[in-house]
Amino acid sequence: MQVREYRPADWPQVWPIVREIVRAGDAFVYDPAMTEEQAHNIWVLGPPAITLVAVADDRVLGTANAYANRPGPGAHVSTASFMVADDARGKGVGTALCRSVMEWAKERGFVGMQFNAVAESNHRAVDLYRRLGFEIVGTVPGAFRHPTLGRVGLHVMYCEF
Repeated sequence: MQVREYRPADWPQVWPIVREIVRAGDAFVYDPAMTEEQAHNIWVLGPPAITLVAVADDRVLGTANAYANRPGPGAHVSTASFMVADDARGKGVGTALCRSVMEWAKERGFVGMQFNAVAESNHRAVDLYRRLGFEIVGTVPGAFRHPTLGRVGLHVMYCEF
């Protein structure tokens, strides 16, 4: 598996991953009815941000993006988002993507990475982030409407570099 920068030719493989995850409504705070154009505009970010893909045998297995969490006085902290194809989960794709964006952020002088809205019910993601050094610094109770679990908390997670 290789993690590399996104190319426009990757979109036909990235869009089904994004569509599936967003429509499931159990991990991201995106509108499940978002269109392909809206998804592209939200997900594919140009400099100074980055969008990445994890690829094996010309197949996109997952994708990530990373950028400054906030402008101005908050621009020294980065943030990132990750999506992995259903049949590629549990195979190290998310770990590779997360390590890649963390390295990207460190190389650009960010002092840490903050995840603003990790559904507490997304145990795989929470466990992965903890393994890579992130801590839960707060939880907003009931801030996420999970499609089957009802209202669950949203974690704010942080890793100082």
